Amino acid sequence: MSFRVPICFLFLSLLLFASRISADESASEAKEKEFVLTLDHSNFSDTIKKHDFIVVEFYAPWCGHCKKLAPEYEKAASILSSVDPPVVLAKVDANEEKNKDIANEYDVKGYPTLKILRSGGKHIQDYKGPREADGIVEYLKKQSGPASTEIKSADDASTLIGENKVVAVGIFPKFSGEEYENFIALAEKLRSDYDFGHTLEAKHLPRGESSVTGPVVRLFKPFDELYVDFQDFKVEALEKFVEESSIPVVTVFNNDPSNHPFVVKFFNSPNAKAMLFLNFTSDNAEALKSKYREAAEEYRSQGVSFLVGDVEASQGAFQYFGLKEEDVPLIIIQHNDGKKFFKPTLEPDHLTTWLKEYKDGKVAPYLKSEPIPETNNEPVKVVVANNFEDIVFKSGKNVLLEFYAPWCGHCKKLAPILDEVAVSYQNDADVIIAKLDATANDIPSESFDVQGYPTVYFKSASGKISPYEGDRTKEDIIQFIEKNRDKTGQEHGQGKDESVKQEQGKDEL
Repeated sequence: MSFRVPICFLFLSLLLFASRISADESASEAKEKEFVLTLDHSNFSDTIKKHDFIVVEFYAPWCGHCKKLAPEYEKAASILSSVDPPVVLAKVDANEEKNKDIANEYDVKGYPTLKILRSGGKHIQDYKGPREADGIVEYLKKQSGPASTEIKSADDASTLIGENKVVAVGIFPKFSGEEYENFIALAEKLRSDYDFGHTLEAKHLPRGESSVTGPVVRLFKPFDELYVDFQDFKVEALEKFVEESSIPVVTVFNNDPSNHPFVVKFFNSPNAKAMLFLNFTSDNAEALKSKYREAAEEYRSQGVSFLVGDVEASQGAFQYFGLKEEDVPLIIIQHNDGKKFFKPTLEPDHLTTWLKEYKDGKVAPYLKSEPIPETNNEPVKVVVANNFEDIVFKSGKNVLLEFYAPWCGHCKKLAPILDEVAVSYQNDADVIIAKLDATANDIPSESFDVQGYPTVYFKSASGKISPYEGDRTKEDIIQFIEKNRDKTGQEHGQGKDESVKQEQGKDEL
């Protein structure tokens, strides 16, 4: 059985501890003119078709992140309205029922979601830039211009390549032909993730052989070998080269924001993800990092990506995985199916041995779990990862299970209703009403799909699993249980309170 919490939550948690974003107070003041276009179902399509380049924010009025973005987005729209050519920013209330079809068409899963629409909406690109006004402006100026910048001098190269970015530069004998066209096609496709340049003179570039005439693609990066050349100009081969070469052998996660783009790429990788957490200032930190890099060089071609995180910046990861600081240095490996493998108090000399045992299948999966309650006598039973199997799958009971988060307002509203339902069944030995804190325990992902809170499932005594999607009232929940439960000797009403008997009576009519 594999357990998981969506991996995207991890990186969001990491960034919450690692980044500090300040809002410009003056931008929140009311403005006489609004520069952000307001779109809805009635004018969306016509507006998009009129623009070769437009940015759309899908938001919800209640969303805190949307409220924080709003003044920055408006300020950026004001500035971009004056550039040549102007860049248009728009917004759609995706929470409005009449706009839901638009949100679904653009695959809006959360708020705010920003999309760049090109050529009248024919080409759609995720916005991957900053969330403050100046950063939005600079990012969109680049995105609205050419996909690749011509490098005519060493100063041009220095401006484009910088110190902390991954930049692909095409070196060509002439700006025409299949190789050049394929390079530009790649730049258009990947422009939201990388900067691209092209030149006739390799001597302008800061690193690499200066006498090369091309065609060749030189990838500059702020880690590992600093640059690498590539000469296969098939678009698919170029894309694979750029994507694979732009990931460090070992990704570093600390409080340096320039590392965050590489952390994003690490978590977006399809590989298994090995993460070493330690105190970067500890006595054995350098020895561990050295051994870890050696292991990464050996295993990176075997479907494993590697990250090293400073404990100071990694509190979100510790909360996500249920780790303790006293266990550092520690390594944890997560598969895309949610399985995890864990080794605490790691010594440098033990790292290679443990990784070999992991690759050989000799390391048992790790399960994040709260302690099993010493007493579990309340009407709503407490389920944790370590007793999930016994209560939910092996009890032979009909189980209604709520997956909740302690901070969730809807969960707090549902709690007393579930208490009432549980009291109604307290004398029915064949029904269990239970709850699990999904932020503190792993979830068996092959059986339960939990994308938000609260999520409620019902597992019948025979093993059939059904999501509960009805109204959150005592009567509706009881009616659902009675409709889906496996009937036993208690089906005629022994031990049930009057509300359950009434709902059972409705089903029998």
